Amino acid sequence: MDNTLTLSQNCIDMVTASEGFVAHPYVDPASGGEPITIGYGSTHYCDGTKVTMADAPISEADAQATLLCYMNSHALPCIQKSVTSDINQNQLDALADFVYNLGCANFQVSTLLKKVNADPSDATIANEFLKWNKAGGRVMNGLTKRRQKESDLYFS
Repeated sequence: MDNTLTLSQNCIDMVTASEGFVAHPYVDPASGGEPITIGYGSTHYCDGTKVTMADAPISEADAQATLLCYMNSHALPCIQKSVTSDINQNQLDALADFVYNLGCANFQVSTLLKKVNADPSDATIANEFLKWNKAGGRVMNGLTKRRQKESDLYFS
């Protein structure tokens, strides 16, 4: 992967649109508990502190800063370390949204990553995004839409 690529505003806009902004801490909708999130789905603050239900609400500007911090310190390095093939900006942005939502560990063991590394233009990669549409063992409409948006961006 070309490590000079950085995340675009298109990626950040995709994450914020998918996550939505919530000023106060809230429980994970699928588990009814952990992880506790705030802002645009952040589970940790920039300093690494975990979000708790006792935390004070945050502003939209702070939520944006927290998101950017995570994307640049976790999601992007995960992709840079894991992707060995040459990918373009849209592919990077789509994978970054995926990593933000599902975590680096899931990405690193996914068939999605294996296929991206084998041939980033393989059309069956679209199906790999769509396999990750469940939470708590149930298909979630919002996740199905998000995975489709990621796939669409990846192949655009």
